[in-house]
Parts: sequence; structure tokens; C-alpha cells
Amino acid sequence: MIDKNELLASVSESSAESEFFSPIPKGYQKGKTKYVVVMGTVMSGLGKGIFSSCLAKLMLDKGLKVSPIKLEGYLNIDSGTLNPFRHGEVFVLDDGMECDMDLGTYERMLDQNLSKDNFSTSGQIYREILDKERHGDYLGRDVQMIPHVTGEVKLKLRTLAMKTNADIIFVEIGGTAGDLENAFYIEAMRELAYEEGPHSCCFVALTYILEPRILGEQKSKAAQLGIKQLMQSGIQPDIIACRAANAVSEKVRQKISVYSNVPVSRVISLADSASIYQIPAMLRECGMDFEVLRFLHIEDRIDLRKERAEWAKWCDFTDKIGKEKYEINIGITGKYTSVRDSYASIINALEHSGIALGCKVKISWIDTSAITDRNAAEHLKDVNGIIVPGGFGVRGTEGKIACIKYARENNIPFLGICLGFQMAVIEFARNVCNLKKANSTEIEPNCSEPVIDILPEQKKIEGLGGNMRLGGQDIKLKPDTIAFKLFGSNSAIRMRFRHRYEVDPRYIETLEKAGMVFSGNSPKHPIMQILELSEHPYFIATQAHPCLTSRPLHPQPMFTGLAAAAISARYPDKKIPKFLQAVEMVCS
Repeated sequence: MIDKNELLASVSESSAESEFFSPIPKGYQKGKTKYVVVMGTVMSGLGKGIFSSCLAKLMLDKGLKVSPIKLEGYLNIDSGTLNPFRHGEVFVLDDGMECDMDLGTYERMLDQNLSKDNFSTSGQIYREILDKERHGDYLGRDVQMIPHVTGEVKLKLRTLAMKTNADIIFVEIGGTAGDLENAFYIEAMRELAYEEGPHSCCFVALTYILEPRILGEQKSKAAQLGIKQLMQSGIQPDIIACRAANAVSEKVRQKISVYSNVPVSRVISLADSASIYQIPAMLRECGMDFEVLRFLHIEDRIDLRKERAEWAKWCDFTDKIGKEKYEINIGITGKYTSVRDSYASIINALEHSGIALGCKVKISWIDTSAITDRNAAEHLKDVNGIIVPGGFGVRGTEGKIACIKYARENNIPFLGICLGFQMAVIEFARNVCNLKKANSTEIEPNCSEPVIDILPEQKKIEGLGGNMRLGGQDIKLKPDTIAFKLFGSNSAIRMRFRHRYEVDPRYIETLEKAGMVFSGNSPKHPIMQILELSEHPYFIATQAHPCLTSRPLHPQPMFTGLAAAAISARYPDKKIPKFLQAVEMVCS
């Protein structure tokens, strides 16, 4: 481990007389770690995280050590308080960091667990600087955007390089060139390239090529102006990736090349793809991986034998896309259904399991705000399985309970996640245990039967107070249960959590006597973490967010179980392996 004081100890010429101020971790070697910086122009939402993670995967396959970092411009300290309608899902890392959904893209594509070191916001940067200023760390200097704020950004990158011993740090800057909130990040990258020296940083500009229907041709002017904005900031792009609905024409690529001083070979076309998992092949086919290697002068570090083996595994996965034998329809019943990014990890987890099972998974987005016991059948008539995802607040909760009741009574495969777990407990308590007033104190603070509550024991033991239980937690599985078999008869597993409320222990005996099985719980505390109904074809729920740890080559067992059970429900006359057999084949 690197001592924090050592990280801050080496400050280049930090006296009040010198203009050179660039904190460098003790022992850091310039030139050892290279940097690929991905920035956007024209508009946000172009897929900078997808592009960056796919390029990073190609480098990882070659035997290089890579580590990504997302630099966000907003002042929030983390993403925990952001509304999914505005910013998509909150992705939770194993160490409990609540971050941008792009971190999920990196984890899935690289098959790596990331940490808080891989995510930063302007709020984090400013807080670090103000703390240091109050402690007198700047030796009497007036603290300014340059060099102190940009210096803190560079320190983060170099610290990450040392902690991970990376060959390449992939830096993704949120927003687009020209945004006020990310201007200091872009300036920091300019300074970094200057300080690290030639061939140390590769700048990638992701842009968008318009193709208005009324004109019937691709137009590059918006892309040109966006790149100009970047160049005015002192950044000369080395690679330009052109996003477009269709393949970018040679003529447009030539225009971009002339305008930006970037060779045509490094102006690449990235047309829309059916699956993000096919994009690494697109980058590989146009030689983008070796363009980066040559530019950074690290061709000698690659392991071609490893690359062949890793690429073969990846192609085995991607070759199944579009060749599915079955098709199922999974209903996602929530209140953020109008914004698909709110459930990005769930969508990916379903895709992973579907591809592994040779099944195309269609999704029906079902807003629970208006669902009741009376109309649940109408809303759910076409689904082969149901997911009740996480969420906060009162709106839509009674609709979720109605969906769960319908799934339980009609033997529809069901997976509850976080709030979905809690709603399943409430539904069972009301309709099976006859606790008609059962509810959660989050929804009804003074309810008479609080089967879901914040536990005094949890607050005392975990020290959480009003905060959430966040990050990776161990789960002890009960033998001879569905959960136990789903996870390969392991007695202990680990999943990620983001919640405040638990099953009140006073009601556990009542629920179990009525037939609910708590098949997973915390090894140290009275916290129920997985439930199931043994008499149901597939009825399982967890306080965790299992979607957060699903990976393309390692589908999450609970999602694979749901998909397999839904296939059996959709095709009852075909000889299809039961869901446990299917999960064993896929997840072993």
C-alpha cells in the first residue's frame, strides 16, 4: 500500500516564488504509464464510456495492465443523490462508491472490480483542495484553478497509475468540449501531456456526424466546430472517432482529417451497433488498437499469445449474438421506465444471460404507478417473467406489490431486486400471512405492521445511522435451497447492496411458517438478504443488486435462472433443461 503522506510529499518546486506546481507521488516514474484521454464534442451521450472501455479491453487482451477513470464535472461528491431520470442509474462499486453508470460499462467490458480511485467529480477535487488549503499544504500561495485545481487532477491520475501499476490509464472526461464545468479537466490533460513528454498521452475526440433526413447526406460541420473548440483549448486530437447512424463516408472522413490535422487512418467510423459487445471487433478491424500502441510507443509490451486466447473467448461470446433459438419477454416493473439508462445494469445482465442460453430477451417497460390488483393481469398478460427492480420513495410501490402478487399466484417467474425484495415481503405478509396492515416504514412511517424497517441492531452494529448499506457484502446461503443451487452449491457468496430498510426480525418466524424461505442472510447480523418460494416455478428476490456483478462471459446466476425459467414457461412443449440445469451449464 502507498502511504497517503508519501503521495503528497513530493511537490515539484512548490514554493511561492516558482510557477511550477505539480504534485507528483513519491516514486512515480514519468513515461512508465501512458494515458489515453477520451473527450466528446457536438453533444453528450455519444458513448465515450463504451468507446473507452472497448479500446481498453483490446489493450487488456494484449497483456497490458489498464485502469480507467471517469472525471465528472458536477459538484456532487458522488452520484448517490442523482435522480435516475436525469443521469441514469447509480452504479455501486464493491467498496461502496456510488458512481456514474459508465463505471459499470468498464467493469463489464474489462471483467474487473473497480474502486473509488476510478471515479472523480469536481466536488471531490474541490473538497480535496479546500481541505489542503485549511491545513496549510500550499505554503502560503493563493489557491487558483491553475495550478492547484489542475494539479489535483494530475495527482489523481498519477496516484491511480502507481496504485494499479498500469501500462495505460484510460481517462474519460464527462460532458463535451466547451462545457464550463469540465474546462479545468481538459486543461489538466494538456498540462499532463506537456509534463509527461512526447508519446505519453493519446487524445481521442469522439464526435458525431449528422445525417438529416431532409438532406439525405452526412454533414460534418458540427463535428468540425466541436473539434475546433477542443483545439482552442490546446488539445490536438490524435484520433477522431466519428459516431453516426450509418458508416461514415470516406469523403466526410477526409474533411475531418484536413480540418483537424489528424491522418485519415486515425479518423475512424463508428456506426450504430446492435450490441455494444460487437464494438471491440469494429475497433480491431480498423486497426485502432495498433494505432494507439504505435502512437504511445509500447508495441514491445504486448503478448500476442495471450491476445489470441482472450480474443477467441470473446468471439465465442459475440458469435452467439443474433443467432438465438428462443425469444422471451421480461417485464421490468418500475417507476423510471421512461428512461432506459435507469436500469442499464439490468438490461446488460439480461443480455448476458440471454446470449448464454441462446435466447433473445425482449423487455416490456411497465410503469407501476397506475397498476392495481384489478388491472395487473392486463398489464402483465404478455410477459414470460417479471423483474421488480430497486427504487426509492412511495410512488409506484402499491403497483409493484400488485405485480408480485400476480406473479406469485400465476406461477410467473419472478426476480425481485432491493425494493423488489422488500415489496415481495410485504405482499406475502399481507396476502398469505394475513397481516393486512403490513408495510415498510419508508412508505408508511407509522404503520402498525412494519415488516420492513430500519433495524436498531443494524444502526448500532453497522454504524450507518441514516445512511445506506453500500457496497459488497458477504451472504451466507442456506443449503438445499434454490439460491444455494443457483450459485453452484456455494455456502457463501458476495453481492453489492444499496439500501436502508430490512426485514424486521420480529416477523421472520411468521413469514417462514407461511412458506417463505430466507435462503441467504448476513453472516454477522440479523439481516435477511435472499428470499424464495420453493413451491413456485421461480420466485426469488434479494436485497442486493445482482445485476451490478453480471459480466458478458460470466452471467449472473439469478438472472440466468430467471431467463431459463421464462424459456420453460414460454415453450412448455419443448424439451428444455430446467432452470437449475441451465444455470449450471452457463455459470459453471
